[in-house]
Amino acid sequence: MASRRAGCHESASLMLELLSPLSAGVNLGLVLLSAITSALSAAAGIGGGTLLIIAMAQVMPATALIPVHGMVQLGSNGGRAAMTWRHVRRDTVAAFLPGVIVGAVVAAWLLIRLPYGVLELCIAAFVLYSCWGPGLPQRAVGRTGTVIAGAVTTLLSSLVGASGPMVASFIKLGMSERLPRVATFASCMTLQHLTKAFIFGFAGFVFRDWLWLMLAMVAAGFLGTWLGLRLLHRVSDRRFDTFFKWTLTLLALRLIWLGAQRLLGLG
Repeated sequence: MASRRAGCHESASLMLELLSPLSAGVNLGLVLLSAITSALSAAAGIGGGTLLIIAMAQVMPATALIPVHGMVQLGSNGGRAAMTWRHVRRDTVAAFLPGVIVGAVVAAWLLIRLPYGVLELCIAAFVLYSCWGPGLPQRAVGRTGTVIAGAVTTLLSSLVGASGPMVASFIKLGMSERLPRVATFASCMTLQHLTKAFIFGFAGFVFRDWLWLMLAMVAAGFLGTWLGLRLLHRVSDRRFDTFFKWTLTLLALRLIWLGAQRLLGLG
């Protein structure tokens, strides 16, 4: 019996090692974290993607971080969008799409980048303003404003990995009910992450080396999304809005810390 258990443990460890160039323990941790962060995004509407990329940054090479995270988030947001498609605000998604295309094209050709840390500070400032500042004028959430938001956030997503807080902040301005907010956010982020397959493929990133890890994390994320949506239906609009706002605020404060460290050369 002991030898059989040892054999099963060894087989499982070997399978985990084959997922990616990382160790078996790290691969398992990332798969479990994908489920947890997907549940958070489904229940709170935001937060999972940013938490996931912060954790991934601790154990993954920089060259693989953004493309792998992007494909995992593509699966997570795509699953959430599919599960909530009846609540998607299609007019917002349709206006967001042209901006996504423009932002992706610029990101694919961009050679000059802002100093490390500036982008994170800009995102954090926008998030905090959207949560606690005076409301933006109605034209900011109109069609033109949505196109601009799509372009800017797609560009940022390709450079710093996680633009979710900024997209969620923008969507929050035009929607009050939680289900349309979660569904529309998931749809917009699906379009945004889809562009990374082309951007980083064009740049020469070899997705094949990380394929099995990405698939395992997507599958775990799908389960986490299902669990998170069960919790979402049990939360009142008022409680959800409070939780959503404070989640954004905490993420913004985290981005300020990271941005300041990088800007000062401490990170």
